[in-house]
Amino acid sequence: MVSANDVDRLFLQAVLSRGLMSTMLARVLWQKSVSAVNASNNALNLPQSDDDESWIAFMDRINGSIDKLDLQLRTIHDESSGKEMCALVNLKGDEIAQLATDYAPLEIAFFKAIVEQIMLAPREAFSVSSIASLRELHAAKINMTKSQAEVVLASFVAKGWLLKSRLGRYSLASRSLMELQPYLKSTYPDDLLECTICTEVLTRGVACCAPNCKVRMHTHCLATFRRSKTGTACPSCSKAWPKDKPLTPVGEEAAREGDDRKRRVRLDSVDDSDEDDASQDDPPNSPPKKGGRLHKRKNNNTQDSNMEVDNENSEQDEAQPTQTQTQRAQRTRRSTKH
Repeated sequence: MVSANDVDRLFLQAVLSRGLMSTMLARVLWQKSVSAVNASNNALNLPQSDDDESWIAFMDRINGSIDKLDLQLRTIHDESSGKEMCALVNLKGDEIAQLATDYAPLEIAFFKAIVEQIMLAPREAFSVSSIASLRELHAAKINMTKSQAEVVLASFVAKGWLLKSRLGRYSLASRSLMELQPYLKSTYPDDLLECTICTEVLTRGVACCAPNCKVRMHTHCLATFRRSKTGTACPSCSKAWPKDKPLTPVGEEAAREGDDRKRRVRLDSVDDSDEDDASQDDPPNSPPKKGGRLHKRKNNNTQDSNMEVDNENSEQDEAQPTQTQTQRAQRTRRSTKH
């Protein structure tokens, strides 16, 4: 028997089959679901209203029914167009659980390596070149050929996890920013930016040109801010923002030639590797040493000094004639005298 709950089921099936979509399309699917249920059971006569309050109430009802499944219907604004997008998000806290259903562990490791290079890009460029992406196969010790990696990268773009620009640079798409937000916030808390206006995650937009100012805005948020009475100055430091002078770019436009020549690594991962190396050198019951890098440098300096001493000794040994050589020289002198 068809019931009012079938509206929620039809809507969720439609959302799952489409993935990330515009909120406008999601609201159309909601109305279509109501119409389909009413057509199947005339006795229900469910109301059809497309106002914002009814849509918010419907989203709250959906999220209440799927909360036990660690799922949630969320919205986010596309960073480029400003269009509101909607998707069903996995709330599980383990590492990139959202990718587990579509990709193998090796491919997930490749994706994580690319995400790290994007998040650690210099000058808040939040993008990585194609060459640097493929270089992660060797750097992260991923057993995958170059041709296989190119196919996987194309799949990441096709399924909405990554964006690829005309210059061949990869950046995070709206789906990644929405579904992987808990992972990004816990892994890169010091690198993740938020828009001053909408408070959503920001990887493309503009920054205040004043040094040490933390104001960042999406391009569409900046356009809205410009139309306000205070839109000619920074909302934080009050530095003038003339309309004829562009602000500091955030995203791919901030990238410079040569940025991807050097691989970026998180500081905490470097510290962890140093501690692991130091713990392997220590006895089993010895306490962990502090300043692992300092100890390594001292050891290197000691080795260098020992090598210098050895070289000096060898040079002195070469400079001093041996006893055999001296005896031969004396015999030669005696023979010439006779």
